[in-house]
Amino acid sequence: MGGPGNPPEGTPEGAPGGGEDEYRSVVFDESFVRAARLQEFSAQERIADHAPAVRRRPPLRRGLSRQALVLVLLIALAFGTAIYMGVRHPYQAPAAREPVEPLRMTVIPLAPEGRVPGTADLKYLYEHSPAAQFRTGAEGVPLPASRRTAHFSDSQVVSALTTAKDYIVRSALDPEVLTGGEVRAVRVLLDPDQLEQFDQSFARPTADGRHAPTGWLVRFDPSRAELADRKVRVQGTLAAAEADSSTLEVTADHTFVYALRPAGAGGEDEVSLFTLRRELHFRFDRDDLRLHQAQLVVSYVQAGPLSCAEDSTNHLRPLLAGQTAKEGGPAGTDPYATGSATALCGSLATSAQPKV
Repeated sequence: MGGPGNPPEGTPEGAPGGGEDEYRSVVFDESFVRAARLQEFSAQERIADHAPAVRRRPPLRRGLSRQALVLVLLIALAFGTAIYMGVRHPYQAPAAREPVEPLRMTVIPLAPEGRVPGTADLKYLYEHSPAAQFRTGAEGVPLPASRRTAHFSDSQVVSALTTAKDYIVRSALDPEVLTGGEVRAVRVLLDPDQLEQFDQSFARPTADGRHAPTGWLVRFDPSRAELADRKVRVQGTLAAAEADSSTLEVTADHTFVYALRPAGAGGEDEVSLFTLRRELHFRFDRDDLRLHQAQLVVSYVQAGPLSCAEDSTNHLRPLLAGQTAKEGGPAGTDPYATGSATALCGSLATSAQPKV
């Protein structure tokens, strides 16, 4: 007769030998039993309630797993950080903007002491003038080495210098501007608070120190003269400094030399040089730096050869090769020198003219 663990016929073929139970490795510990979803009713419960043999147990309530808890904490931390950054922004809050000053401008004509020298040989004319070593076009307006200030970064200082250079190039070197046509290229670089003054200057030019087009830009009377060379000679300096914690200032001092001939003249006509020294003072607040705009607050111009008897408010009306001024000024002024200002009208020093 088989043992208590074996069937009467013995262990079936293929079954584990030695009477070993194939489920012996499964351990039904207390935690396993408690986790079971089905529970058998007792005999007393089945008799009393005529209930089925088993009942479904409610699922055990378990707390959040460690991973879920960490995820919830991370989400809460990110949400709190976002709120904090929104309340305490790392950048400075924009302060109330001060009113932009109107441009103060001075345009001083310089009358020649004799006949304006000229020649058909443009190269010879440049080589025998004080502009012989000047650079050409925008190359003559190099950016200086810049350094951060107490309240402005390197990039902000560079932005101010670059905007000032762009204004100089567009307002004094662009052939379309010089010939009395284009003004929009200059206008878009100005702070919006100065646009009304700019527009009034061109709509109603007035020699009041506030509304002269030649205070904003350089342009010649197209009925009087035209460019004999589009490559203007330039030399000068740019400098940036902090005015206060919210304002940068850039000072520009450049001398420009233009080659001119009579309007409508042929290529064989004599060419003369026109010299213009221009000092500009720019201001920039943080909005200007961000928008690539400038506040032009001072424009001081000395230019010749011009006749003091002619109005230079709207256009510059240069005296050309062989011409003389009807009226002179008090004392010789050299626009190549960085001396003091000249009042109202001056004389163009002989040393400022080419030796022809």
